[in-house]
Amino acid sequence: MKLYDLEPSGNCYKIRLLASLMQKDLELEAVDFLEGAHKRSPVIDLNPWGQVPVLVDGEVVLRDSQAILVYLARQYGGHAWWPEGAAQQGDVMQWLSTAANEIQNGPGAARLVDKFSAPLNKPQALAVNDGILPLLEAHLSQHDWLALGRPTIADIAVFPYVALAHEGGIDLSSYTSILNWFERIKALDNFIPMSGI
Repeated sequence: MKLYDLEPSGNCYKIRLLASLMQKDLELEAVDFLEGAHKRSPVIDLNPWGQVPVLVDGEVVLRDSQAILVYLARQYGGHAWWPEGAAQQGDVMQWLSTAANEIQNGPGAARLVDKFSAPLNKPQALAVNDGILPLLEAHLSQHDWLALGRPTIADIAVFPYVALAHEGGIDLSSYTSILNWFERIKALDNFIPMSGI
């Protein structure tokens, strides 16, 4: 199983982290983003969007970190990371949507501006951030995990760009429930870090 990977990408890290937590081997294929390798073969052939991560597992080729998380969790993790019931799947899925929307466009976008000089609107990213972090803090003040009372891919999807928020100039020091959640994730067996986390 091969992952076309970019080390500083939180979306790629989600996949590396879940694979490690499940003790599933990944062959990492580094993509030289600065040299435009994501816009050339083989990446562009596998993902016409020209983005990473891309997962290749036999005949299965998937783009988008949330979709890859669902696939890996269901294919190799049984129901430990991705539940069976419809309501339970919906509970997890709403957090995957949050990761792809508010987290990506809030702390994720602020980090892209500060760390990589991305041509994004940082005030808009901070406004999104200021909306989502209090909601996340309130939820985690009542729950140890985002969904189902246990670690799931909901936590793996949301964690990276919130944990990297400091790289976008966002101060998390007042969000004690979020910081405690970080520590619970880091305490999971086979947790692996990335630069900045």
